[in-house]
Amino acid sequence: MMGFPTYRSILKLVWPLAIGMANNAVMQFVDRVFLSQESELSLAAVFPASMLSWVFVGFFQSVVAYSGAFVAQYKGAGDNDGSVRSYFVALVMGLISGLLCWALIIPGNTVFALVGHTGDLLKYEQTYYTIVMFGSIALCLSTASQCYFTGLGFTRSVFWVNVCGNVLNIILDAILIFGCGPIPSYGIAGAASATALAQTAQFLILWNMALRRDEIGSFTNLLRIGRKGFAELFSRMLRFGVPSGLYTILNMVSFTIFVFLTSKFNVNELAISNAVFSVAYLLMAPLEGFAIGAETLVGQFQGAGNASYAKKAGNRTIILAVGYSIFMSIVVLAFHEPILSLFMGSESSLNVPEMFSLGFTLFIMMTTWQCFDAIDITSGGALKGAGDTKFIMMWMFFCAFLVWLPLVFFVYYNYRTMPMMWATQIVYIVIICIGTSIRWCRGYWKKIKILEK
Repeated sequence: MMGFPTYRSILKLVWPLAIGMANNAVMQFVDRVFLSQESELSLAAVFPASMLSWVFVGFFQSVVAYSGAFVAQYKGAGDNDGSVRSYFVALVMGLISGLLCWALIIPGNTVFALVGHTGDLLKYEQTYYTIVMFGSIALCLSTASQCYFTGLGFTRSVFWVNVCGNVLNIILDAILIFGCGPIPSYGIAGAASATALAQTAQFLILWNMALRRDEIGSFTNLLRIGRKGFAELFSRMLRFGVPSGLYTILNMVSFTIFVFLTSKFNVNELAISNAVFSVAYLLMAPLEGFAIGAETLVGQFQGAGNASYAKKAGNRTIILAVGYSIFMSIVVLAFHEPILSLFMGSESSLNVPEMFSLGFTLFIMMTTWQCFDAIDITSGGALKGAGDTKFIMMWMFFCAFLVWLPLVFFVYYNYRTMPMMWATQIVYIVIICIGTSIRWCRGYWKKIKILEK
């Protein structure tokens, strides 16, 4: 029987997830800091290239990741074999997803040219994108394994694996971007390769840990349990997971359009915007950990048939996420100059006063939306844990494509400044936050059942 969701018990589950997600963000943050030292062109290319890759990979990864809600609900229902079957289905989905991502490498590379990018910028973007897409199969399989342990509540295991992957990524970044001894400098290709290799290492560690669990024991036993009711569980997982994946892709597509529009600003403004976005992602990543924690807790309590505890767990996780956002916003504003200095190479051509001035303005805007983002992301995670994935998908579509992007294009063609472009994000995040919060508070999700009767 699961106990009452106290703040202490929630933090015990959530803190490894939050810091683990920060570790994943650090992998990308380190890429950008190292690349800024290598060349400003690499820094300018890596952001749109990584965003486009996540438009494709993010969908498949989110579908696979929804297996965590199934593992959690089976855990709450006391069905260990159900959790193992969910893991097996997720692995199959991860393998298929990785192969489909490989098929998207050539179509994706044409996008950079279609939006008008040329020369070395185009070459760098295509190089980074291609390598990241090749590494997507390891990412999807690693996601399946992480969600198995997370759904069971073993978040510390996932945390330490993320730490190992992060350390390996930093070491490989330094070696492959700048070269070391007989190993030549690979620049932006080295950054992408380092991330892909670190993700592969994470999966191999988690895979070995999963096979050692008593519920699985061996690959043969995993196959034996996983085959039972495979087609039916695969279908149900797709039914709830695909809307979750579409939510991700709608979010990423709308944001990628925004990024490509801002990429048409001058190189200095673009570099500053990308630098602040890198910091924003670093701060937002732990919120994804809070969201996964809310999804896990709500899923476990719903699986146990205790909607009252599920509501309390979701609410308290949201409060903790908002507290984190307020604290980190204060830290970023207090140390914005040292943070921005990390993105200035020794031979940088950026105007220092201009960078600090524009950077501080963008940081102000970023911290303005952080608390609203914390509420939206965490309450969205809670809704996913209960199976309310169709709502979050449709609400994302309405807010992103019928509210935000029309506003973005209006500002782009009439008030084309970087601060004005960023201001549109505040409007967007406040609106989507209000809708998600109302949906969570009204409690329609209590009626949804994702497990078989």
